Amino acid sequence: MTDTRQTPLAQSLPATVPFVAPERMEELRGTAFDARLGANELSFGPSPKALEAMADSLSGVWKYGEPENRNLRLALAAHHGIDADEITVGEGIDGLLGNLVRLYVGPGDAVVTSAGSYPTFNYHVAGFGGVLHTVPYKGDFEDPEALIAKAKEVGAKLVYLSNPNNPMGSVHRAETVQAMIDAVPEGCLMILDEAYTEFAPESTRPALDTSNARVIRFRTFSKAYGMAGARVGYGIAHRDIAMSFDKIRNHFGVNRMAQAGALAALEDQAYLAETNEKVTQGRERLAQIAQSAGLTPLPSATNFVTMDCGRDGEYARALVKALDARGVFVRMPGVAPLDRCIRVSVGLPEEIEIFAERLPLALADLD
Repeated sequence: MTDTRQTPLAQSLPATVPFVAPERMEELRGTAFDARLGANELSFGPSPKALEAMADSLSGVWKYGEPENRNLRLALAAHHGIDADEITVGEGIDGLLGNLVRLYVGPGDAVVTSAGSYPTFNYHVAGFGGVLHTVPYKGDFEDPEALIAKAKEVGAKLVYLSNPNNPMGSVHRAETVQAMIDAVPEGCLMILDEAYTEFAPESTRPALDTSNARVIRFRTFSKAYGMAGARVGYGIAHRDIAMSFDKIRNHFGVNRMAQAGALAALEDQAYLAETNEKVTQGRERLAQIAQSAGLTPLPSATNFVTMDCGRDGEYARALVKALDARGVFVRMPGVAPLDRCIRVSVGLPEEIEIFAERLPLALADLD
């Protein structure tokens, strides 16, 4: 049925969910996964101090969350050495991307991204009537020069780069990213998605320069801080850009428990360092498992390892299904030639060992 009360744009769009939740997959398969290694969550969980802060805040759940996220913004400002008015907080990077597209993109406006990069951004662009232009990866890396060239060619309002990259795990050095920022054409805003930046070397992060209105940088508490379910992310930008979010954002979107947890997680940098050690060890073990099974692990600056299956997308999809049937949840890139790979998150050590046991069996299932 077509509901003619909806806008023409809404009528033209399919009703889609960019990601099928592992819980829904478990419901369909009739049993739980033994290893949950597909969603790039932090299986180790957040800082105990964050858990305690969220538990302590529960008695106040009858109250709305603080709509300006003031305490969290002040803490983030102190952490990064910038001003609180240069930070906007939202419901994870997904929510922030939706608000950013709403601010900048109208029907017919051009937007540029990489073919196969984070699909939720594309979902938001379609939702506001933007026209998405894509460029291919250069090997296993997003191609900053090609992205800028395409942005100039089509007169893009937004151009998107993730660094480190999802789904490939690759990362550019800070100098490369800064060169892209410097090359952003007039009338265009660069989105630098740094969801995984805490896992990457500092040499991959350009210096924060909030006087530069060419770029907005997004970070999150979902990955290294282990709070994916709480939905807290933030943007760093020139104050005029950051404060523009107040025009259209959901001011009560980040709840009281999430605010309290994020604040405590940010203060516990020692736990973050411990987490990074565990993730590094997990990546190394996943790389060993891949090599032992005849797959090629790609270098990763994230909390996952992308593994080249050495075949095509059809083969990789079959492997994902075979692992699913054996109780292991993983995901894979959706666009060729990236889809020759599977992507495996760093989980708990026991989950990684389940993957080590069942990957050879799943591969044998395909013979």
